[in-house]
Amino acid sequence: MTNMAEMTDEDNERIKMLRAIASSKHEFNKLSLAQLQRLQELVEKKNYGHDKKAHKSKVKLLGKINVRIYELTEGKGIW
Repeated sequence: MTNMAEMTDEDNERIKMLRAIASSKHEFNKLSLAQLQRLQELVEKKNYGHDKKAHKSKVKLLGKINVRIYELTEGKGIW
């Protein structure tokens, strides 16, 4: 695990965003397109290869982010 001295600004930003969306189911849907894209970028950068369970959660979250980005960009025009 990364200790506090090794944490980057991006680590802190990723953790802050993940805590926000974990605190409430509605927080994820409140994220703007720019925030979703930034969260996607931050999560993709993080390597969870050493932790199989964390990697699985990463893949699941990236899928959820992709669906939400699609809903915000393309999905509105379908209905």
